[in-house]
Amino acid sequence: MSLNVLNATEVLAQLDAFDTVIDARSESEFALDHLPGAVNWPTLNDEERKAVGTLYVQVNQFEAKKRGAAIAARNIAAHIERDVIDKPREWKPLAYCWRGGKRSGSLTLILDQIGFRVTLVEGGYKAFRVAMLQDITLRAQKLDWRVVCGTTGSGKTRLLHALRKAGAQVLDLEGLANHRSSVLGAIPGLPQPSQKRFDTLIWDALRQFDPAQPVFVESESKKVGNVAIPAALVERMRASPCLDLTLPTHERVALLLEDYDFFVQDSVHFCERLDVLAEFRGKAVVQAWKDQIHSGNFEPVVQELLTQHYDPVYRQSMLRNFTQYPQARAIAPDDHSMNAMGRLARQLLDRL
Repeated sequence: MSLNVLNATEVLAQLDAFDTVIDARSESEFALDHLPGAVNWPTLNDEERKAVGTLYVQVNQFEAKKRGAAIAARNIAAHIERDVIDKPREWKPLAYCWRGGKRSGSLTLILDQIGFRVTLVEGGYKAFRVAMLQDITLRAQKLDWRVVCGTTGSGKTRLLHALRKAGAQVLDLEGLANHRSSVLGAIPGLPQPSQKRFDTLIWDALRQFDPAQPVFVESESKKVGNVAIPAALVERMRASPCLDLTLPTHERVALLLEDYDFFVQDSVHFCERLDVLAEFRGKAVVQAWKDQIHSGNFEPVVQELLTQHYDPVYRQSMLRNFTQYPQARAIAPDDHSMNAMGRLARQLLDRL
């Protein structure tokens, strides 16, 4: 017998020590969130869970357990036949389910009887999430942050990508959130992760950073689209040193037309999204923007969006929320291209 049980805090520290992380929950639970690198081996899939749950309510617990056990045994046998037969004796899996351990316990019992060194997460995913959120707070406090500020279109995300390519540590919150963090920031065809998934993605990024080296991050608000940045991370970012990235307005317009090309390709969608600004800028202004878009005049609309809406809001927010923004170091690329951002990134890293 080699079955081992680890509490969630121990799992956080040892996660990379396992050859395979197995999520025994259903496919919809897995899609909502899962441990980094986990594979999904449902002991009961969504339809099977529903059927067993209905039996539990309409008949009794004993009949539901019998039916659930029969289904689970078949599914576990299929997982072993498909994914375990070729595993060597030294294979070390970690398994978990939601909380009680019945689904993962059934799987780990059989793997243990085979002779594998299998580990079970005590308290399952629920306990892992509690420990993970606490660990985000600790890691956010220990890291040395550099906040890349700059008005909309100044190239903050491009600079982050260039910094990462140059070898810097970067936390790309917009990339993790699948959103460009503005009222027009939703990316067509790319749904945002759940809040739980976003939290886990952030933790997985933080745990890979070296506290002895700075971490670059963009000056986000508390939310990126529909998902919220953990409060401890927001607080730490807002108290950290800032870099103020600037570009001339015409360069910013050109950058935005490149990065938001889907609006240029789908002007109807662009106009629909502009409706959300009617509350702030007025219906007449928004209608004038729509008229220009229908005529193919995107540049003046983007420029007015910057000067009339985004820029004033951004500056007020930065001065109110980022304590070191007034002392921010000014930085500027030669233009909005990735080559220029790459040169700027290397200059920044050379001066660290």
